Amino acid sequence: MAWPAATPRTGRRSSAERPSPCSSTLPGTDIAEAQRIVLGELPALPHLPELPARGPGADLIGRTGGLLVELPIELYAARWRIAPRPGRDLRRARDLLERDLDQLAEQAEEYTGPVKVQVAGPFTLAASLELPIGGRLLRDPGAVRDLTGSLAEGVRAHVEAVARRLPRASVLLQLDEPALPAVLAGRVPTESGFGTHRAVESEVARSLLHTVIEAAGVPTLVHCCAPDVPLELIRSAGAAGVALDLGQVTDLDPLGEVIDAGLGLLAGAAPTVPPSSGRPPTSAQVADRVRTLWDRLGFPRRRLAQQVVVTPACGLAGATPQYVRAVLTACRDAGRRLYEE
Repeated sequence: MAWPAATPRTGRRSSAERPSPCSSTLPGTDIAEAQRIVLGELPALPHLPELPARGPGADLIGRTGGLLVELPIELYAARWRIAPRPGRDLRRARDLLERDLDQLAEQAEEYTGPVKVQVAGPFTLAASLELPIGGRLLRDPGAVRDLTGSLAEGVRAHVEAVARRLPRASVLLQLDEPALPAVLAGRVPTESGFGTHRAVESEVARSLLHTVIEAAGVPTLVHCCAPDVPLELIRSAGAAGVALDLGQVTDLDPLGEVIDAGLGLLAGAAPTVPPSSGRPPTSAQVADRVRTLWDRLGFPRRRLAQQVVVTPACGLAGATPQYVRAVLTACRDAGRRLYEE
């Protein structure tokens, strides 16, 4: 799968236990203001922001759970679980997303480029949701398959809903999978904390991930800000790109192989919280971090502008609004620096 023609590469248009905040989270509770920030600072690749501070239903799992088809969810003891029937918690999650989509349509009515929307991937969802009888859904392979099918249908409908609201834009889907490495390695703890769930085989993971990507029908990237990201599995599942925290990359060979095979890279190069100095990174510092990695990989600089988007390392929900603006601006301007070299 190729990147969409209008997708920006470097700032301009060109050819576990609990999931961590992922790359599209922002602080605060005002979706209108969050959307203005995104559209203002990231005009080449805006996204539908997530504001988990609004409470249950605005979080990664609740938001994605609201998309599931014929698998209602509910809160029980502050955890999301499969419910016997739709209820108040599910209505809240769906209402929040509906209002967010309406706000996106209002502010981006004339937008004509790519726009990114995010959902939890099937394995992060399976490692987070509980069965009605208790225990993580991940423990039941049949339930994981059913969850994946439900998610695939929900994702298809979600993408279509965004496309209807923004008919001049092209939709790009992001699957947030912070738990995927732990699922594959058998590191997801059981409820007692004394054991771990059985590892999911790579071929099974590839097949189920492909099910969701294929159902989306649009270019899809997989975001994982954990160590040991299964890059070849993600590429062979049909993803168009992968989003990584560069600080978690320790082995360059797998990354070089998938980039050489054409996988796009969203390079998480800017810290999500201020460094010890308290000052946000400059665009020059962010650009230098990406440039250094690219040179170590051994690819010619001309390919960087074709395959790389500069991003924050992960979600910004824990940052101040001032830091969010500064980091998004630094990433955007770093992309421009790299493209113009």
